[in-house]
Amino acid sequence: MTVKVKICGVTTVSQVEMIQHSGADAIGLVLYEKSSRYVDLDNAIKLRRAISPDVLCVALVVNADEEFIESVISKLKPDFIQFHGDETAEFCNQFNYPFIRAIRMSESLNILDEVIGYKAEGGFLFDAWNKDHYGGTGETFDWSRLPSEHNFNLILAGGLNPDNVAAAVKLVKPYMVDVSGGVECSAGVKDQGKVAEFIRNAKHG
Repeated sequence: MTVKVKICGVTTVSQVEMIQHSGADAIGLVLYEKSSRYVDLDNAIKLRRAISPDVLCVALVVNADEEFIESVISKLKPDFIQFHGDETAEFCNQFNYPFIRAIRMSESLNILDEVIGYKAEGGFLFDAWNKDHYGGTGETFDWSRLPSEHNFNLILAGGLNPDNVAAAVKLVKPYMVDVSGGVECSAGVKDQGKVAEFIRNAKHG
């Protein structure tokens, strides 16, 4: 099966249209105020309306409270919530809503222990560890640490770009690859050429 591609940190309707025209399978909207790719809920709703039915909408949150998550679910209606902070399995599961759980690959992390308890229908997204930032750093990690045998959708993130994504797909064989800064000309502004090249290299090597 051909790997799916998610472009995250999309901030304008024109970028949504360009990205899905380029062949992306999923678009990520960052609802985290400390991110340089942040969009508020009202703007996210406008972007959501521009996303085609055959392209997944993923709403990224970081340590948000229950009330905000409920608002995202009821008003934005994303296909998946992406929990990208320190959320527990109990917290994520309580909403009975499809989600992706992001796992930041710190050196001492035991992946099998980390995924226990999460009912992550969308899968687990593996990102580089940074003590100061929850993703979006452009940093990679040692892909060989990821399990070759697993019973969940594995989403690979962290420092991917048009130059390294083909090698990443060949080694990891992920269900989906996720990119943000690797296809940008500046924070939150995707480059059409880089987006097209990334998708092409991810899907065709």
